[in-house]
Amino acid sequence: MDLGIKGKTAIVCAGSKGLGLGCATALAEAGVDLVLNARNVGPLEQAAKELRKFGVKVQTVACDITTPEGQAQVLEAAGSPDILVNNAGGPPPGMWSDWERADFIKALDANMLTPIMMMKACLPGMIDRGWGRVINITSQSVKAPIAALGLSNSARAGLTGYVAGTARQVAGRGVTINNMLPGAHATDRIAALDASISQNQGKTIAQAEAMRCATIPAGRYGTSAEFGAMCAFLCSQHAGYIVGQNILLDGGGVNATL
Repeated sequence: MDLGIKGKTAIVCAGSKGLGLGCATALAEAGVDLVLNARNVGPLEQAAKELRKFGVKVQTVACDITTPEGQAQVLEAAGSPDILVNNAGGPPPGMWSDWERADFIKALDANMLTPIMMMKACLPGMIDRGWGRVINITSQSVKAPIAALGLSNSARAGLTGYVAGTARQVAGRGVTINNMLPGAHATDRIAALDASISQNQGKTIAQAEAMRCATIPAGRYGTSAEFGAMCAFLCSQHAGYIVGQNILLDGGGVNATL
């Protein structure tokens, strides 16, 4: 399928590996030029090298997207992006008694306020041009909270509420905003969570992974490639009637009718 977005420009935050790289790869394959962000120069430049093989322009910005300074650097490099993929690493797991006010502020800055600020900066240009796509990578915990991820539950739920209203204000101007809610995918993030379970419960990494996969109807972890494919479709010319939705990609892990 021709996604109809060849020649457009996308910001992909935290795009050097994992789900962010999956999205960047699918967009590059569709002919989208990229402004690729990540904190570490080495992995970022390696990712950019691979993405350029699709024949697209890839500009790299090594910075912390969760800071105002980092956001300014990425936005300056992008100019007038047509597509924005918001992504940032999730806060560490724990339990309710572990977290203080500073922990919540840090989580809100990274997983709620950063994507909001990026949207606020990019939406006016998209509206003026009559076309734009925003994808926020959140979590399945928005639909079904995960006790150990209370910081993430809180911040991402706040972002979801913001998107629900904002998406409907800009849809009439050709701009769509949607959220992608990953479950367990084979990324560094899930590896860290499995390592935490391994340490806390005295199990091997393989046992921790098997325990988690047993709770997923698909019986496996998702891949960054299939996640990226959905991102690219939501950014395509064919997805203009999908507005303010929370798309689960969790292998059936959230057991709900709606």
